Amino acid sequence: MFNDISGQKVPAVTFPIIADDAWSSRNYDDIFANKTVVVFSLPGAFTPTCSSSHLPRYNELAPTFFANGIDEIICVSVNDTFVMNAWAKDQDADKISFIPDGNGEFTQGMGLLVNKAEIGFGKRSWRYAMLVKNGIIEKMFIEADLPGDPFEVSDADTMLNFINPEAAQSTEVAIFTKHGCSHCTKAKALLTAQGLQYEELVLGEDTTITAMRAISNADTTPQIFIDGKYIGGNDELVKYFS
Repeated sequence: MFNDISGQKVPAVTFPIIADDAWSSRNYDDIFANKTVVVFSLPGAFTPTCSSSHLPRYNELAPTFFANGIDEIICVSVNDTFVMNAWAKDQDADKISFIPDGNGEFTQGMGLLVNKAEIGFGKRSWRYAMLVKNGIIEKMFIEADLPGDPFEVSDADTMLNFINPEAAQSTEVAIFTKHGCSHCTKAKALLTAQGLQYEELVLGEDTTITAMRAISNADTTPQIFIDGKYIGGNDELVKYFS
């Protein structure tokens, strides 16, 4: 059983990092002083649940968090700065700040440093998330002390619901494109003008025409989906917003 230390101050730790190809650091004041911060911590960079669900959803919902008073979203893991930087680049998670707790000092101070030697990980962080205001923990979501790697309460949606149950969820947009497609350029410009972020899937790079045809029954680009609904091409997108 892990202790919920809501109401207490987070550990004052200095984190060595590599930024712009040079050694630097981030400390307690830089991260927490006079700020409202969401922190989520996980067992390791590049691990399955962390890479497929935990991190991507926080990055996806980051604009909504920021619109609801959050100054910064911090991802903590007991990994070194080189690993964390590589993972950030691999995940294209540009809205998240990656903090390498390489020595486990912060995680130990939180009382959430666990031994995962049985799978060759050594000491790692238990999975949790917390809302921190000016260095004081307002709310913690700690995964249950069960075998394996539970992931039930430290997710981005649970945290956002705590901060503001009425928060508008971000719209999910995917657009299939190909290089040299003028209609694709127009569609992306329209989505941007509507204030929508989108995931672009470029034929021949990110996906194939076979995959696009299988889900849209179309051979031309662009093909656009919004919140799981098939919109169609650029002309249909214009009608959708008219």
